[in-house]
Amino acid sequence: PSMIVDANTRTWSSPMQLGKSAAAVIRRANGEHWLRADHGPDALSDQLGCIDVALIHGFRSRMLDAHIPNQYIAELVSRHPERLIGIAGIDPLVPDSTDELTKSLEMGLAGISISPSMQGLHPTHSSAMKIYETCSDKGMPVFVSRPEIGIPESVLEFDRPLAWDEVARNFPDLKIILGGVGFPWVDETLLLLQKHNNVYADLSFLTRNPWATWNTLLNAQALGESTTNIMDRLLFASGWPAQSPSHAIERLYSLNSFAQGSNLPTVPRATIRSIIERDTLTALGIELPPGRTGADTTLKAALTLDTSVNQTSNS
Repeated sequence: PSMIVDANTRTWSSPMQLGKSAAAVIRRANGEHWLRADHGPDALSDQLGCIDVALIHGFRSRMLDAHIPNQYIAELVSRHPERLIGIAGIDPLVPDSTDELTKSLEMGLAGISISPSMQGLHPTHSSAMKIYETCSDKGMPVFVSRPEIGIPESVLEFDRPLAWDEVARNFPDLKIILGGVGFPWVDETLLLLQKHNNVYADLSFLTRNPWATWNTLLNAQALGESTTNIMDRLLFASGWPAQSPSHAIERLYSLNSFAQGSNLPTVPRATIRSIIERDTLTALGIELPPGRTGADTTLKAALTLDTSVNQTSNS
């Protein structure tokens, strides 16, 4: 049976856990979706109606003094073990990062999440390479996130997807997932997917920009036809609380509205559905949550959204 897995969600008890600088930027900018009173764990569980499993990410940045602890993530997973899978937030520049990775494994977290620009860390830094080596040995995927908001201290050149080419060459068995298809460097990300079978990309945040998403999928489709089907390594993700999973699904199914009444190309609806219902856990080598053998929520929400072609603007 099909399953809908949201590959990138976050929750926190206070925006200050993202660091003072990020919290200040969020307050000044159009960041209401980050500051809502309903961004906590109970709100996340309320959002799971249209999906089967959510990967929930921790976050650590010594540079920004930011911390969503892995213990907190593990406790959330223990409250909803059949619906949540924990991803550890690791900052390779923190001296105890290797110990933290070991503890995360012991707590049952299934992968790690790093944020190079928000950690002041080049992806090939020697400390990071040691972490990847352990992840490769343990079969833990590495999720790469970049800020949706412009944090003054963040080091943008560390976000360039091409830096991951060296990592993928060194660790051919390591699963690397580039968040938001590496936006705005989408073409670099697609080239990496074309080159390396172990590199994936999730659609988190990108789907809030339907025009960028539509272009990305058309480019992936064209590249995939010439070599390998890179569309198979695009993963559904909402980036919650940036948007709800249901909004992300609706926006994906609405993409072809750009082409209505024109000669513009379209993304086959079956392709969009295959992304939304991708077997992400098997692809990334992550075990199903205990007691779950497949989809046991209905896909009614997604199938209802399949009929919608009008939701193309951010709501």
